[in-house]
Amino acid sequence: MNILSIYIGYIIDLIVGDPYSFPHPVRYIGKLIKKTESIIRKKAKSDKDLKIGGFFLWFIVVGITYLVTYLIIKISSFIPGGFLVANSILIYTTLATKCLKDEAVKIYNVLKTGDIERARIQVSYIVGRDTTQLNEGEIIRATVETVAENTVDGIIAPMFYAFIGGAPLAMAYKAVNTLDSTVGYKNDKYKDLGFASAKIDDIANFIPARISVLLMSIGSLLVGHNCKEALKIGIRDRKNHKSPNCAYAEGAVAGALGVQLGGTNVYFGKAVYKPTIGDKHREIEVEDIVRTNKIMYASSITSMIVFTIIFILL
Repeated sequence: MNILSIYIGYIIDLIVGDPYSFPHPVRYIGKLIKKTESIIRKKAKSDKDLKIGGFFLWFIVVGITYLVTYLIIKISSFIPGGFLVANSILIYTTLATKCLKDEAVKIYNVLKTGDIERARIQVSYIVGRDTTQLNEGEIIRATVETVAENTVDGIIAPMFYAFIGGAPLAMAYKAVNTLDSTVGYKNDKYKDLGFASAKIDDIANFIPARISVLLMSIGSLLVGHNCKEALKIGIRDRKNHKSPNCAYAEGAVAGALGVQLGGTNVYFGKAVYKPTIGDKHREIEVEDIVRTNKIMYASSITSMIVFTIIFILL
């Protein structure tokens, strides 16, 4: 029943995506984070207090998210077919396949018109870096990197946890990931409060990020790109990122497409140098956004098949 729920949730995600009007659970997780953060900041008197408070923030947000999801599933189980419906819908909300594709396509479409200013604004919705001075190539690179990285965060990882523990564990992962994207920054405001969230997100993504190299290499092969290079670069350049996890997926895409990712970006007014990922066999181009989307879709299908086989064998 859990496997069937995952397939149903995945299909709903492919068809529906994340409509702006939909009351997505991540919105409520975000509100819980902000409310809890506000309380902790009022109580904390020092940087040490903030760091300790960050662990409480993590336990409260992830704990409540897991518990609420578990109770919804449990209560729904008393209704005929209730478990299947509730588990499927909740798992659907943890996946972001169509949403990722749609946001990337918006940037692609603007770039095709030649409107760089509008493209800079559009890409700012999906990246944390300063986009005001980006040229066309940098906008394309930012989009490709984001889709590659979020293939793990938004598809492979939640799917991985859904197979292990159904909707409750997948939703708990979503809370972990939302905490990282909300408070897991190394700037002055969040370096202490967000310490726990950033570190635990690294732990939660440790396995999904590493298996993503294989899954995305197979996905690359399915859509006609270089599987061998995807696997090679994903492994070779796995440490070329400040995150212990991001370079795996970015490396796989860079290798598959024969382009180079990484380099210097600006975050919150500060230039952050990142090592390059991949070999520059050619310059990155706007069609690489479409190619990356295809790799992402193929990788999601590959993940479903591989996880199902492993689940059945175990």
